[in-house]
Amino acid sequence: MSLELSFEPADNARLVRLCGAFDENLRQIENAFDIAIVRRGAHFTLRGRNARRGEMALRHFYARADRDLPREDIQLGLVEVANRDEAPADAPVLVTRRSELHGRTQHQIDYLKNIQEHDITFGIGPAGTGKTYLAVASAVDAFERDLVERIILTRPAVEAGERLGFLPGDLAQKVDPYLRPLYDALYDLMGFDRVGKLFERGAIEVAPLAFMRGRTLNNAFIILDEAQNTTPEQMKMFLTRIGFGAKVVVTGDLTQVDLPRGNRSGLAEARALLGRVRGLAFTEFGKEDVVRHPLVAHIVEAYARKRDAPEAAAHKDEEEDKGHDDEADE
Repeated sequence: MSLELSFEPADNARLVRLCGAFDENLRQIENAFDIAIVRRGAHFTLRGRNARRGEMALRHFYARADRDLPREDIQLGLVEVANRDEAPADAPVLVTRRSELHGRTQHQIDYLKNIQEHDITFGIGPAGTGKTYLAVASAVDAFERDLVERIILTRPAVEAGERLGFLPGDLAQKVDPYLRPLYDALYDLMGFDRVGKLFERGAIEVAPLAFMRGRTLNNAFIILDEAQNTTPEQMKMFLTRIGFGAKVVVTGDLTQVDLPRGNRSGLAEARALLGRVRGLAFTEFGKEDVVRHPLVAHIVEAYARKRDAPEAAAHKDEEEDKGHDDEADE
């Protein structure tokens, strides 16, 4: 498929911002949609199966090229363009320091709605789909609207394949490496100084999952991150901590379980056991929801193919064995 696109009358300043340094932005659009783009002045030729998406992206960014287009804006904009046919206009608006923050795919919008409408929400999917960041943003939004009195962020302290060994320092310093992504999201959404003051007041708490045992959490927004690394016992313990006025979000990626071999993930069990429980919501994300570098979506897809290949091969072997058995019976 080939498309021609011209921006007339030509605005050289906009074209420069659209294309980026050494046509870097055009290369990002090519990689995102697996197309080829040839430019001559204000005239563009797009070739590939997704050329129509590429045209939409060029029009989208040209309309916004009255200012500089940072790399992050390009990557997030590409996600919006890829999902433009599905995303409705009534996406929830969140009150955070980042006024432009909103769901950019249908699943992200559903996720935000589920969080607002349910007491317990599960977000399950691959890396880069915004599960944790949107959960923290929803917590900040609820706190700013005085819907909750505090924010509690937790995750299991499980090593991701490496062996960290003995960690020096006090207890907070030992667990900080595991909780750093949650701190980063808070700083981005509320500002470093304000987060520090809220920590001092106890309005924000970040702690490993083990610290939740024996507590009852009232009037709080609680996020359990990396829940695929909980055991079934830990998941049950966490979910039964919920008190009055509490809202809970559980996030995880079932393709990145770091538990010892043979241990069942508490997140997998919760999905199987609680899928029909009223008051709970599950949002499943896919590679189309990845809002990181466009290559992340391709990486997720490649690993998914690798994971599915042995299952398909096993199914084929079963069919062949059944066919041989039928022949023997004859």
